[in-house]
Amino acid sequence: MGNVLRSLHKHCCEHTTAESQSLGPHGVSAQNAGVSAFARDLLHFEVTSQVPEGLGKHVVSSKKAQSNWYNKLLQAWKEAKPPPKTAEEAARLIIATLKRHHKADVEGLLAFYNLPLPHTLVELSTGVPPKLPDWVKYELHTLPVNAKAVSDGDSITVYVSTTDPRESSSIPREVQIAAIQRSKARAEKNYAKADALHKKIIDQNYRVIPIRNEEVLAKKYRVRLRGIDAPESSMPYGKQAKEELAKLVEGKSLRVLIYGEDRYNRYVGDVYSNGTFVQEMMLKKGCAWHYKAYDKRTELANWEKEARAKQVGLWASKNPEEPWEWRKKKCQAR
Repeated sequence: MGNVLRSLHKHCCEHTTAESQSLGPHGVSAQNAGVSAFARDLLHFEVTSQVPEGLGKHVVSSKKAQSNWYNKLLQAWKEAKPPPKTAEEAARLIIATLKRHHKADVEGLLAFYNLPLPHTLVELSTGVPPKLPDWVKYELHTLPVNAKAVSDGDSITVYVSTTDPRESSSIPREVQIAAIQRSKARAEKNYAKADALHKKIIDQNYRVIPIRNEEVLAKKYRVRLRGIDAPESSMPYGKQAKEELAKLVEGKSLRVLIYGEDRYNRYVGDVYSNGTFVQEMMLKKGCAWHYKAYDKRTELANWEKEARAKQVGLWASKNPEEPWEWRKKKCQAR
């Protein structure tokens, strides 16, 4: 547990931006540094049973009650898979764990770490469906996603281990042979040969991915999020939409319900990250349009309307341009 917390603390500190932001009472600026501070204090509490100095100035309950919170939060952190990495994830963990405690205490604790307050968080209404919806052809359970695999706000590249029953029976023979030969070449420290063999594997839409000191042969899937259309990278709010999607999926093993393929040979699907319906989050945060030309689900339309009414994300602009119209103009200009 201590190693996990130390690792997260280091990771968050390394990614703290130098942008000028207001300091929270815990003396941190970037929100991810608040997550790091929270992880550090949980580690400190696990070792010393002491709550952080200065917390009492921001909450109303006694130190005994504070110790009770940290016991609960420590257990919740241990059970979280994976543990929180973003400010929003940490805030949700605190709110869910302390939901029966005084509102002033919960909000004081969040403010202490400069984490989002409850009223600023997007309320999610949709979890993983108990059974596969109509028209779903199959589902994927992916390996943890790398942030670099997010190409824009509505497309990601994922990998599925070939040990998955659905994948194991369809591995091309040339990929199997290349994987065996690559493993042997690496054991012999013939890295040039191993790299050449890995290129053969990649050319067949597979890749060998290191996970927890092991190498996993996995199949590549390019996934288009069904029912939403995010701004293109070079459009206004395109960068923010991409960053939001990366934040939702980075490091997570996703559940993807596949409905079919599009004309670009991408797999069109509903994506779930730790039980969160990713399309819902993207729409409610104003990071995408409901792509009604290809998806008539009323809940998606309602989530877009909700974001429009709140003027969040791209809806803070008066007349944001639809991505499909932007693409049409680009094609006509060629």
